[in-house]
Amino acid sequence: MRESFDLLIRHGRCVLPDGLVDCDIAIAGGRIRRIGALAGVAAAETVEARGLHVLPGLIDTQVHFREPGLEHKEDLESGTRGAVLGGLVGVFEMPNTKPGTTTKAAIEDKFARVRGRAWCDHAFYVGATAENVEQLPTLERLPGVAGVKVFIGSSTGDLLVADDPTIERVLRHGTRRIAFHCEDEERLRERRKIAEDAADPSAHPLWRDVESALRATRRVVGLARKTGRRVHILHVTTAEEMDFLAEHKDIASVEVLPQHLTLVAPECYERLGTYAQMNPPIREARHREALWQALREGIVDVLGSDHAPHTREEKAKIYPASPSGLTGVQTILPLMLDHVHAGRLTLQRLVDLLAAGPARLFGLAGKGRIAVGMDGDLTLVDLAAKRTIAHGQMASKSGWTPFDGVTVSGWPVATVIRGHVVMKDGALFGPPLGRPIRFQDCLPA
Repeated sequence: MRESFDLLIRHGRCVLPDGLVDCDIAIAGGRIRRIGALAGVAAAETVEARGLHVLPGLIDTQVHFREPGLEHKEDLESGTRGAVLGGLVGVFEMPNTKPGTTTKAAIEDKFARVRGRAWCDHAFYVGATAENVEQLPTLERLPGVAGVKVFIGSSTGDLLVADDPTIERVLRHGTRRIAFHCEDEERLRERRKIAEDAADPSAHPLWRDVESALRATRRVVGLARKTGRRVHILHVTTAEEMDFLAEHKDIASVEVLPQHLTLVAPECYERLGTYAQMNPPIREARHREALWQALREGIVDVLGSDHAPHTREEKAKIYPASPSGLTGVQTILPLMLDHVHAGRLTLQRLVDLLAAGPARLFGLAGKGRIAVGMDGDLTLVDLAAKRTIAHGQMASKSGWTPFDGVTVSGWPVATVIRGHVVMKDGALFGPPLGRPIRFQDCLPA
């Protein structure tokens, strides 16, 4: 009997586990069923990928979609819409909403809100607080939960866990890798007057200096050693942290952001003002080069966007009253493809950072590589395409990007989730079909 499939990707240059291979990919029932030269195979839908590169579905492991409570900045529908337009099949969303995602009820509320509205697959972090420590072992293993997120700096209100005894308690309650925002709260408070006196965003990396980041990262890794708990250090920005983390790869994984790999101080603050303000801050050139060196040396495990939108009205406030955070979920892939074009990393390394790396670190079920039996998730890119990033392209409710006017080489042209083409050539195909991401060490749904 002639085989029949739901979707056939033909003649693509595919990034497979053993390298770049010219082949076809057949998907049925949401999973990859065959890979190879599939002449004569029938499918309900065929996508001609000649001249395109076919990547495993890419995942952004750090976004802030602001729902509930801050939907004027972003919501779960608009955020996931931006993700698929940017070539992503999945996102990990952070807990600093209003109220914070710190209880079973809050997690369930997010999944109820996103049902039928998510354009891509998704997982939610649970936020650690001094009050929910005892519940964390159960909360971190609920279906669709990416793990625990700890803010030890940045004055994130109820989600701030700044003291070492409480951080140690969090580390002792549970087993999954914990993600940390590492800036030392005590030092930030001591130095805030630097920002207030300057009243200019160029002071942001002076206020939130190298020592603020390094001190916090050292504290977290020391406590990880003491408790035997794996940690994930988010958005690392300094050369000093990278030197330190290189000695602790057995217990600490590392994330960097395209913003810190692309922008540089002081130029970005002179050009963009508060639209370059984020935490931890964009720093001078020596730190940017150190991040690239760490990426080349394998110290960096994953990329994230840290998509954190604010409205133009909020960003227009006089620094430091202006909020920190940049948009990025829709531009992470175009920016990194441009870096591939410039020879700063290979396409295979990019796939490792946005697909295999997340699967490896977080134990994703069915995602991370193109292989028979895996989810039918694919990202198709045109490495030869030249496009100019613009505010008007952004799905984000905030309506802006710090990369407006930047021309890049390389562009996502299709997003496939479980065999469904949800984006092609900038057009969306609905309805939204995103589901909770499955983790190998979570409770079954």
